[in-house]
Amino acid sequence: MSVLTLAIPSKGRLMEAAAERLARAGLAIERLGAKRGYRGRLAGLDTVEVAFLSASEIAQKLKDGKVDLGITGADLLHETIAPGDPSTKILLGLGFGPANVVVAVPECWLDVASMADLDEVSESFYERHGRRLRVATKYHNLTRRFFAEKGVTGYRIVESLGATEGAPAAGLAEIIVDITTTGSTLAANHLKILDDGVILKSTAVFAATRAASTDPRAARIAAALESANPT
Repeated sequence: MSVLTLAIPSKGRLMEAAAERLARAGLAIERLGAKRGYRGRLAGLDTVEVAFLSASEIAQKLKDGKVDLGITGADLLHETIAPGDPSTKILLGLGFGPANVVVAVPECWLDVASMADLDEVSESFYERHGRRLRVATKYHNLTRRFFAEKGVTGYRIVESLGATEGAPAAGLAEIIVDITTTGSTLAANHLKILDDGVILKSTAVFAATRAASTDPRAARIAAALESANPT
């Protein structure tokens, strides 16, 4: 039987939560080689190899078919893989790692509470400044799809290379699209989430390539992860 590769995050809270859930499911990860090695296996499933990758890399590797299964954030998966793309299938929502991808603007924009308001502001902003509103984000694809859905066109994306929430205060952007758990960091930077500005409610997901989605081992892992859900 061919070996399936399951990719999980190599560090951080997602890695810890994924490892804990797998262990509760009776599929504890056994690292191969060094303690911090980037390969492993699942207890009880000798034909499933574990690869430790960055969460964003997992989404891309799934899309490219370079790994068969993966645990990563839904935000990263939807950013990398367009709606309707058959290359990857979400088999199970895992519930941990909850966070929202949101549109946020400065608190001082008192007349801007919705995406429709933002569309109006973009027109007047262009008339005054001769340029489009800048949106700082790492989520280029999610932003473009959401803004198009809401009919907002008067903007341009600027790459967020650091802390996205600091971009407006630094004069690098007027708006941000970022991921947030509690909203406290946005508030600390004097930003507010638009009333209809939640692009995606994200949690960790267990996903598979199209080919691997029908493999009995993928179904076994999904069933075990679901049964081990503490809620």
